[in-house]
This record gives sequence, structure tokens and C-alpha cells, in this order.
Amino acid sequence: MLIKNAKLVNEGQIVSSDVRIVGEHIEKIAFSITPKANEPVLDAKGKYLLPGMIDDQVHFREPGLTHKGTIASESRAAVAGGITSFMEMPNVTPATTSIEALEAKFDIAARSSIGNYSFYLGATEHNLEQIKRLDSSTHCGVKVFMGASTGNLLVENTTALEGIFREAPTLIVTHCENGPVIAQNQAKLDNLNRDIVIQDHPIIRDDEACFASSSYAVNLAKRFDSQLHVLHITTAKELSLFTPGAIHTKKITAEACVHHLWFSELDYARLGNQIKCNPAIKKESDRQALLSALQDGRIDIIATDHAPHTWEEKQVPYPSAPAGLPLVQHALLSLLDQVHRQVMTLEQVVEKTAHNPAIRYNIKDRGYIREGYYADLVLVDTTEQYRVTPESILYHCGWSPYMAHQFSASIVSTWVNGQLVFNGKEIIEQPLSARRLTFEKQ
Repeated sequence: MLIKNAKLVNEGQIVSSDVRIVGEHIEKIAFSITPKANEPVLDAKGKYLLPGMIDDQVHFREPGLTHKGTIASESRAAVAGGITSFMEMPNVTPATTSIEALEAKFDIAARSSIGNYSFYLGATEHNLEQIKRLDSSTHCGVKVFMGASTGNLLVENTTALEGIFREAPTLIVTHCENGPVIAQNQAKLDNLNRDIVIQDHPIIRDDEACFASSSYAVNLAKRFDSQLHVLHITTAKELSLFTPGAIHTKKITAEACVHHLWFSELDYARLGNQIKCNPAIKKESDRQALLSALQDGRIDIIATDHAPHTWEEKQVPYPSAPAGLPLVQHALLSLLDQVHRQVMTLEQVVEKTAHNPAIRYNIKDRGYIREGYYADLVLVDTTEQYRVTPESILYHCGWSPYMAHQFSASIVSTWVNGQLVFNGKEIIEQPLSARRLTFEKQ
């Protein structure tokens, strides 16, 4: 296919260009490319062509929790939102804590995913030998829940954590909330003799709970010279732990998620349990601090932490409601709204969602619009609005916290490895073109 008259947003620039796709790859990029005989041509008419978003944090719920979502359903929602590659988390049933379980998930994805994929091994206090078997050329990393988890995925033992940070052959990614601090905050509220409500969520999981854990992770990484990526930063206080500037030379990096950039504690009254998530959505001042940190590079990557639950599961009193919300179909659109509000630029969106994930994970031949790279692309129209309706939602759970919101832009087309998988209205179901992500050895 030849894409003509596009505005390429790539490597800090926006340039008018044509792009030729041959097979899975980008063959040629030039200001003007003459079509070959019988070559399909798509006239972009000045719309913006971006490298597909690489989402380094999703929960697609398979195996074991498929009433919430599946790799098939959620990957289709993702490509409809311009996400062409994802890395999925280990807290499924059973948890992904062995190499055998990890490879079984790759097998599921090979049969059902429409987007490129990788999966994290989950750390426990007793599976260091499994962690040491990870291959940095074929596995994206090891996920460590440093507090605020349940079952064997909770890793709080000092010796176990030191072993992981010392021995892990791949990137270590962490969920950082401190369990004892959360328990203390919960106890204080329990003593008030009133019902605990959703507005208490950021009080229970406050900035001190986050900072106590994330600072510990950063100190461990410095002590053992580890490669550390701290997921979903939510507080202004934590930002002091991270270094401004370009991502290329960093061993310790930080991520923010789209919902923490969009919502604040002011939205709990309207949306209730729909936006209950861990770490919690916090103060408006924290949201503004995160947006500021995107500008100076203390926040390196933007992801989703897509975590669907059924509508019925959310319709219970706050303490019993599960944490997490569906996001992949509308994440990039929410960032384009931030551009429309002049909070970010298109170049920054591409840097944080495509270039930097590719750099941090050493992903081979993805994350940029370059000749020879895989054609993972998304065409967006910043003049055509998109309204979220029940009929348009592709999540298996069938709901969105953005319901009825009218975004300022729309997704026109998404390509995965050169194949058109979304045409702006529907998923194009063809033989799957998605591939397992591969990585340059660290």
C-alpha cells in the first residue's frame, strides 16, 4: 500500500510525506512517491500518521478471568484505539509465575491477538530461579508487586526483593504502594465510625504509601545497578525520585497512565467505582504535576494500565469493588484531547507512547516511522470528533469511564505489520498479522 499526503509525526518533527508499505515493513518514505501499477493508494489528505502506540502495561485477563476480557477482545479494542503493541501483566488465574505459564500465554496470543504482544513474568518471593531463566531477547521483563497485591504475587520480603534486583536478566517493572502505610490509613478511617466511600480511596492509598514503596524500589535499583521502570506514578511527591531529560541513558525510568493524566479526585462524585484503581487517582495538583513532569522528562512513558471488570462487579459498595478500568480503545484519543487543550504536543505524544517504550524495552524495529521498520502505524484525524457510545465500545466488559465524552479527534486507520486491521469503523478480520515482540539484548 502507498499512503500519500500524510503528515508524519516522528522523531520530534511533523513533515508532509508519502509512505510505501511492502509486506510487513515500511519500504520508502519520501515527500512524493509515484504509485506503481496496481498499487493500492490511500490518500491521507493531510491527516496525521503516527507510529502505533506501544502500551507497556495492560491486563487482558486471560487465562482464568475471561468473563472480564480476553486477549482477543482487548487487543481488538486496542488496535481500534491506535495501540499496535502491548505488554500484558501476570495477575491472571493462575498467575504467570513460571516460564511454562508465560510461554502458554504467548501461545494464546499467537492464535488470537490482532496486536503485537509480549508478557511479563510475575515475581513471587520464591521464584527467583524462574526469573533467572528469562531471556532479554524474547521476554519484556519481570513484574514486581511491591505491596498492594494479593496471593503469591505480593513481594515484600527484603531478601526476596534483593535477589530479584540483583539477579533479574531483564527490565524490572514495579507496582509501588506500601502495604503497611495503606493498612495504617485504613485503620484511621475505620476509627471514624462512618461508612468508607469512594472519595476515601486516595486517602487510604495516599502519596506516602506510594512514595515509601517507589523510593525503596529506586534505592534497590541504585544499590544493585538494576534496570528499573516504575509503573503508574500518581503523586507529585514521587517525581523527586526521577531524573529529567532524555530516556536513552537512564537505568531508572518512570511511567504515567492516561487516566491519572485525565481524572482527579474531583471526578469520584460523578464516576464512583468506575475510576477506582490502584494506585488511586489523586489530587488535581498531582495530575498537574504529572503533566509538568512529562515536559521535562521525569515521566518517560505514557501507558494505560487497562484493567477491565464487568459493569456488575463495579456496582457494589466501594470497599468490595475491584480496582481497574478499561482504557485501551480511548487512551490515544485522550492524549489527542490533551494536545487539543495545548497541554501536550503531538510530537510529545509520539515520544512518550512509541519512541520511548521502544527505547526503554529495546524493541527491535518498532516505535518509529523509518524505512525498514515494521509498518505499525495509526492515521488520526484531528478535525473529526469521536463520541463514545455503547455501540462503539469493543471492550468485552462493554463500558467505559469516557462514556458520552466527545473526543476532539478520531482514529482513521491502524496497521499492524503492514496489514490494515482497523478502518475507522470496524476491525478488519483477516489472517492475523500480529507478532511476538522481540528485543535487542541488554
